[in-house]
Amino acid sequence: MPTRVGSKLITILGFGCALGGLLFSPRIPLAQERLPKEPPTFYRDVLPILQLHCLDCHRAGGIAPMPFETYEQARPFAGAIAHATQNKSMPPWFADANVGRFSNDPSLTPDQIAKLAAWAGANAPSGDAQDAPLPQQWAQSWSIPSPDVILRMPKPVSLPPSGDIEYTYEIVPTHFAGDRWVQIAEVLPTQRSNVHHAVVYVRPPDSKWLRHAPVGMPFTASTLTDPEDRRGAHWTDSDILLVYAPGSSPDTWPSNMAKFVPAGSDLVFQMHYTASGRAVDDQSSIGLLFSKSAPPLRVLTLQLTNDHFVIPPGAPDYRVEAHGTLPNDTTLLSFFPHMHLRGKRFEYNIIHTNKRGDGQPAYEIEPLLRVNYHFHWQMSYRLAEPLSLKAGTELQAVAWFDNSKDNPHNPDPSAEVRWGEQTYDEMMVGFFDVAVPASVDKQHFFIRGNKESHTP
Repeated sequence: MPTRVGSKLITILGFGCALGGLLFSPRIPLAQERLPKEPPTFYRDVLPILQLHCLDCHRAGGIAPMPFETYEQARPFAGAIAHATQNKSMPPWFADANVGRFSNDPSLTPDQIAKLAAWAGANAPSGDAQDAPLPQQWAQSWSIPSPDVILRMPKPVSLPPSGDIEYTYEIVPTHFAGDRWVQIAEVLPTQRSNVHHAVVYVRPPDSKWLRHAPVGMPFTASTLTDPEDRRGAHWTDSDILLVYAPGSSPDTWPSNMAKFVPAGSDLVFQMHYTASGRAVDDQSSIGLLFSKSAPPLRVLTLQLTNDHFVIPPGAPDYRVEAHGTLPNDTTLLSFFPHMHLRGKRFEYNIIHTNKRGDGQPAYEIEPLLRVNYHFHWQMSYRLAEPLSLKAGTELQAVAWFDNSKDNPHNPDPSAEVRWGEQTYDEMMVGFFDVAVPASVDKQHFFIRGNKESHTP
């Protein structure tokens, strides 16, 4: 995933469709008590649900394999839609419903699920087209509004049909004459099936990171001649603008907060590509929408990571933990867990330390998020109510890995698995986003006791 950072609490801080092409019988069982008095129709009842929960992916230019924008498009998949929503494989969401509330939870209500099933069971009637809601407008392939600026990798990256592909970088000058506050951002690969992840870093004009690396053309660590640049390809303390992974969604921040890009900065695209069986070119872009004025709060993406684990061969439930304490007051906004193909579960907690009657410490765990991990849907989880945390708060991230033969995604159950960049290796990264005063950059946030770092 992203380049590692040398700090205990590290500052760095979605794709296929489960519906696939399967067709199901349109008539499926439904509890009688949920059946409406008259069959739902596409235009009046179904399309509003699809617009709210599905069309981000199921539209022309979206990441799903089929669009559902019109009756003609959705009708052949009526049974599949009902089946996938009843078993809750769609819309994708992997958080434990008993832990936390999240503003981007796309889950359908029981009534919505029943309505889709009743529509399929009634042979998917269209209804009156005049009942349809207004059509949604999309900016080409973007799921965000039309970007203020689109920054594209200047040169396409040629990808081989097979074999490992080294992390590829491309430095993109922004040419921003003034400071910019980014409120919405989305990464758009041209070859989604080849992009394991993309991380876009902000390189300010005074940064020495990768200063001898070529600008505007792809390179890898092994092609760099300067020793410091080669080290920089594996380690940085630069801010991250956005992380993209299969299933991830764009960053969208409230009006009082944004990410900061200083005037004259470059964006550094870090691309982890995987071969897909054919030779292709990728030329990814990032779309940005700016705040109209400087907001009072700045968003930083931090991480908890453990890169010293060894997963034994065949282990079905191997536990890896990382933790750290916040150096200053902050407001917790969201989470983004990352593992590879052996990832099974992931959770974030607060560790409260109290004293027992005998003076010994007693630990209490406050769960924040529990996820049944899915490598092909690496989602962010945004707190419905941001959480104010005091300096010294201890955060814990815990991951479980399934290296057994019962894991259908496991590349090799007989392998001893360590941290590594390729998907047959593993990673344990718990990203999380926080809000701090706009004047506080990442370096100042990590100065413990920094009064400026206290959120208002």
